[in-house]
Amino acid sequence: MSQILYVPKKLLEETRAHLQKEAPREGVGLWAGRREVERVIPLPNAHPNPLTGYLAEPLALLRTLKALEQEGLSLLAIYHSHPAGPALPSPRDIKEARWRVPYVIFGTDGVRAFLLPEGEEVALAVL
Repeated sequence: MSQILYVPKKLLEETRAHLQKEAPREGVGLWAGRREVERVIPLPNAHPNPLTGYLAEPLALLRTLKALEQEGLSLLAIYHSHPAGPALPSPRDIKEARWRVPYVIFGTDGVRAFLLPEGEEVALAVL
């Protein structure tokens, strides 16, 4: 674990609240900021089977990334939930990973972050 992702406890709880509202569907969103997470951005899950998969709605994702760039913020992580399973990347999560940021997974056993597709765990430092 060479990389560390810094997130304030308040924003971790905000993320958890968003994902609980989505259950039993998988929820998805972005963490943005400069050196630490400054903003939680929920996105619509456009996956055809949202009970077992997630796909950030592409237009909403592109609009959000453009707005972040204009505000001088960076995409720090992509988060999603596994409402019925562990906080480990599924084979689909690994196969569909496209972004070079940590993927934060909220599961029934807690929250963990990984660089995908490699599977290297990223430390979460809660502030």
